[in-house]
Amino acid sequence: MERAVLVGAPLKEVSPRAVQEHMDELQRLLDTAGGEMVGAVIQRLDSPNAHTFIGKGKVAEVRDLVKEREADLVIFDDDLKPDQAKNLERELDVRIMDRSELILDIFASRARTREARMQVELAQLEYLLPRLQRMWTHLSRIRGGIGLRGPGETQLETDRRLIGQRIADLKRKLVKVAKARETQRQRRGGEYRVALVGYTNAGKSSILRALSGADVLVEDRLFATLDSATRQIDVGLGYQALLTDTVGFIRKLPHHLVASFRSTLEEAREADILVHVIDASHPDWEEQMQVVDEVLADLKLDQGPRILVFNKVDRLTHDEEESLRLRVRTFDPTPSVFVSAVEEGGLDDLLEAIRARVRSRFPRIRVELPAGEGEWLAALHREGEVLDLKAENTRMHVTARVPVPLLGRLRKADGILLEEL
Repeated sequence: MERAVLVGAPLKEVSPRAVQEHMDELQRLLDTAGGEMVGAVIQRLDSPNAHTFIGKGKVAEVRDLVKEREADLVIFDDDLKPDQAKNLERELDVRIMDRSELILDIFASRARTREARMQVELAQLEYLLPRLQRMWTHLSRIRGGIGLRGPGETQLETDRRLIGQRIADLKRKLVKVAKARETQRQRRGGEYRVALVGYTNAGKSSILRALSGADVLVEDRLFATLDSATRQIDVGLGYQALLTDTVGFIRKLPHHLVASFRSTLEEAREADILVHVIDASHPDWEEQMQVVDEVLADLKLDQGPRILVFNKVDRLTHDEEESLRLRVRTFDPTPSVFVSAVEEGGLDDLLEAIRARVRSRFPRIRVELPAGEGEWLAALHREGEVLDLKAENTRMHVTARVPVPLLGRLRKADGILLEEL
């Protein structure tokens, strides 16, 4: 297990609570990657130092802490420019990582499918390309040797060219995978599609497993889910929907890393509705919700219909839940439900919300039935949504939303007058 010193360098306007939450999250990322925190240093900045990101005095403090704790690496909570990372490695004489590099390492260890592994490799290579010179640590020795500078520089350029070729190759392969995925989606026909989005560890996979009964990985760690998982679920009253789990978002997650996971984002983009899952028990749920909203907006996934799902209400007291419901009603007009993925019946409100959305897609019709046609009336109630019912003499006038198969059967039935609205 590698030993790491964590470094946070927030701007001065960031609140102390937010700073601590960000550092706690960085520690959880390190834990997910299999490392151990042996120390932490925080410096509040007016602006980052162009040379080493943090000030000269803090660099010395980190150097002393690395030696004292025998650390193997130093991890910064913010993205470093290639030159900053190179300068820090020279000053500290230890390996330097930033948040993006740490997340990429987690992605690499957790990708399971061939597509996800290609997406991770693509993101890693795009991150690595401008940092190649730092990775070639032997170049610092070669550069000073007479007659050796040329081969060193040649090797660096060779690596750049090979990486560029591999990036192009991966992009071509991922385009083919995307086309195959599009064919799969077309085969699903008119099935209603729901995509779970949200902050990492909000409980999306738990909801998918609870609703589908499928064996989906559920783990109390960041980025437990990287590969998209789609399962058919029964939303009640005979209605079905396709539910997709997606990769979780996180603070300071560079959007090019999220965008590299094209498969999960395509499922979200093609969904009929997004279900934004929020950890209601987290003290900073509002900030996490805002992070997800900002990423969705940047990826142009914020225009369609959405349901807010406040999960893990089983961890709240009754008063805390009531206060949360009141708070949500006052600041967000988006339809909201409050659920628990671990309690029996805890997802009923979510199922009802999805069921209502499924029904809303059905064609709206007005049908006139003989009064004795109780079987058809029962089918309208069972398979569709009856909006209005009036009886006049020996005829019944029904306004309803009905699924396409039922609409087809009604058209073929004798003695029924039907009008699509």
